[in-house]
Amino acid sequence: MSTSTGIAQPVAEIEIDDCWRQIGVRGDRSCALLDQHLHCRNCPAYKKIARSLLDRATPSAYPTGWPDKPSRAELDSADEEALQTAVLFRLGEEWLALPVAIFHEVAESRRVHSLPHRRNGAVLGIANVRGELLICVSLSELLGIDERKEAEQGKRAKAFRRLVVVGELDKRVAFTVDEIHGLHRYREHDTLAVPATIGKALSAATVAVLPWRGRAVGCLDPGQLLTMLDRSIA
Repeated sequence: MSTSTGIAQPVAEIEIDDCWRQIGVRGDRSCALLDQHLHCRNCPAYKKIARSLLDRATPSAYPTGWPDKPSRAELDSADEEALQTAVLFRLGEEWLALPVAIFHEVAESRRVHSLPHRRNGAVLGIANVRGELLICVSLSELLGIDERKEAEQGKRAKAFRRLVVVGELDKRVAFTVDEIHGLHRYREHDTLAVPATIGKALSAATVAVLPWRGRAVGCLDPGQLLTMLDRSIA
């Protein structure tokens, strides 16, 4: 049996308990294991399902079911529709997105030790991440995002906070986010233009707006953001 794409498919499909789409990061996030594993991809149940898919038998007609080599026009069309992968996170009431390539780590929120005689309000201090002392900045302060409402929500809000490490290999910076959704894939044509109503600092670092679950997610330019981070700690 084959699909309209011409690629042969297994005769008997494996039944999959797609819990990540129901109660995991792509569902209502009610799974009790999320607090422990942070993301479904770290859960043993998720890995077990992935292994079962990789180990399934290949139909005899599968190799012959592949279509012919695509034309140049088809390749160009595929490039235009290439998926982009970003990490979605929240600061206050603002949802933002950054390309996954600049992320090094997402860790539990931890104590930030203040630095004496600091002049820039965006620099909070230093944080210990796996034995490495990293400068920790306030991305909200840098982008002009108001987090006062988040602070008023108390302990429940703090439970979702994570420490994010971004930057180049030899120049890494950490900042705290109020909530992190995880990976999200989208195409360029899914995005909208940046509205003129957002703040000046946030507008300077935002290249597009991505509609997501009824929200407007600001897609940050990684180069511009890293430049702003460098200037804040200079």
